[in-house]
Amino acid sequence: MFIGLTFTACWAAAIAFFTLGGKPNTAPYYFIVTGYMLTPMAVAIIVQKLIYREPLKEPLGISFKLNWWWLVGWLLPPIIAFATFGVSLLMPGIEYSPSMEGMFERMAAFITPEQAQAMRDSFATMPVHPIWIGLAQGLLAGVTINAVAGFGEELGWRGFLQNEFSSLGFWKAALITGAIWGAWHAPLILKGHNYNQHPVFGVLMMILWCILLAPIFSYIRIKSKSVIAASICHGTLNATYGLAIIMVKGGNDLTVGITGLAGFIVLIIVNLALYFYDKRFTSSTLQ
Repeated sequence: MFIGLTFTACWAAAIAFFTLGGKPNTAPYYFIVTGYMLTPMAVAIIVQKLIYREPLKEPLGISFKLNWWWLVGWLLPPIIAFATFGVSLLMPGIEYSPSMEGMFERMAAFITPEQAQAMRDSFATMPVHPIWIGLAQGLLAGVTINAVAGFGEELGWRGFLQNEFSSLGFWKAALITGAIWGAWHAPLILKGHNYNQHPVFGVLMMILWCILLAPIFSYIRIKSKSVIAASICHGTLNATYGLAIIMVKGGNDLTVGITGLAGFIVLIIVNLALYFYDKRFTSSTLQ
């Protein structure tokens, strides 16, 4: 019921928007995307309260009790972004570009040459490289406005759905949730979201990416005992993903960036580290 309602509401809104002439990267588009992200939360509340008639707080992990895993959830995304940047530079045809020319090439489809030049002039006057300003802004956004948007998704995926699949064991629950979460993005991906150069193949890439990302978010949700910590991780990831490509020239949306092959490699390494950490240092090994 949760999956059906969430997909129906989100896909119907996206299809209606694009059918009526809506365009990506416009103000109405970002309004739709915001609503898209908040829908899993709304549906989770409806199903949990009105259909199951059960409490929200404990079953869905709504807790503000802090522990060290909140900090992990906040700092891990920029670490993933910088690691992805490093992996990208190991790939053929990829160049280190401190002047950010690669970024301007990727933005050419969305901004005018005059806007690009204005950005270059603005960056030239900054006291530090824009990547460090982006890091600071991303960390701030990750625990504020982006965390709110992230909560819209996480209460559904890592709150309600992970709880429903908990009897399957950690890895099965996380991977199934990740596949569903990835497929949920499909209408936006087909219109160029995340994979502007390869929108059709991008649907498969997004599903694979979410499958790799889901265990990380799920582990933070479990260890922190809070879906809010997972929301901060989600929000910070969205706010810092650009750090992986800001100084990279070459490649495309299938190879560089956290949603490309370089990011996949990093996420596989993080998942392996998570597995061995849990097996070696905790008393309840993930199944």
